[in-house]
Amino acid sequence: MKKDIPKQEEGSEMDVFEKTTFKNEAAAKAFYALARTRLLEVFNWDELCGFTSATFTLTDASGREIRREAMEGDHFKINIPGPGTTTGDGFDWVVVELIREEQSAQGQSITMRARPAANPLHPDNETAHFFKDKATSTFKVYRKGLEVHAEVHGRNEVPNSDSGVLINNVRNVLVGWSAKIGFSYPQWKSLVTALVNQN
Repeated sequence: MKKDIPKQEEGSEMDVFEKTTFKNEAAAKAFYALARTRLLEVFNWDELCGFTSATFTLTDASGREIRREAMEGDHFKINIPGPGTTTGDGFDWVVVELIREEQSAQGQSITMRARPAANPLHPDNETAHFFKDKATSTFKVYRKGLEVHAEVHGRNEVPNSDSGVLINNVRNVLVGWSAKIGFSYPQWKSLVTALVNQN
């Protein structure tokens, strides 16, 4: 599963973990299926977690809002409090570049990896996110025996300060710096906790 997490080469990195344990394998398998659905229903993350720092909308490849499980090629449209970039129409955008599922005698896993992307509603290809497009966020849910785990791994998180618009660069550096010093950690911790919450 580690092969789906890009190598850390520059900028900051982040790892968040949570798990829950069951009394028997049948219960763990049933809960894994629920946690898998929770992960892929990105449009429901706000309600699931009670995010206060950002809201997530799932869109298709053309930027049209959708309410279904995420697929490769879809986008997350992220609304962070405060001003957004003009490139992103006020939002930060990532593309789902990988969804991989695996099964073995010991358990099951699903990995979803997202990367900063251009705004699909704009004709240009400029990255519309506070991180450069080398950054990734890898979301994982897996069952190992009686345990169901949820993880988020951020890699190569470098502020996107190379756009042609100065105000966008300043904003991206400020938001990226905030994420680097730990402001994004509580958000991802609330997500992994919610994904494996039995209540």
